[in-house]
Amino acid sequence: MEQAIGLLSGGNQQKVAIARGLMTRPKVLILDEPTRGVDVGAKKEIYQLINQFKADGLSIILVSSEMPEVLGMSDRIIVMHEGHLSGEFTREQATQEILMAAAVGKLNRVNQE
Repeated sequence: MEQAIGLLSGGNQQKVAIARGLMTRPKVLILDEPTRGVDVGAKKEIYQLINQFKADGLSIILVSSEMPEVLGMSDRIIVMHEGHLSGEFTREQATQEILMAAAVGKLNRVNQE
């Protein structure tokens, strides 16, 4: 099946972009807003791909403005405010309230165990 990438759905375009990134066999994959603008079904497929990459030992840096995505997909969460690190949290420590406080500069918690 040959189809111009621009004619694919947003979710399929994202999957193609991720596949292209994997062609070089990276040790770290940086995903910047990987599910922005895609439907719920495509998000689920992308999350499954990310989880498979993690299970295969690939390190992933996920940049996302979607709080449920950050809380659901991350093992460790780094928050920045005005260009500076304002918080570093494990999945267990992170809540929406804590992450938002760090994001708006009301909390500065770095390297808390």
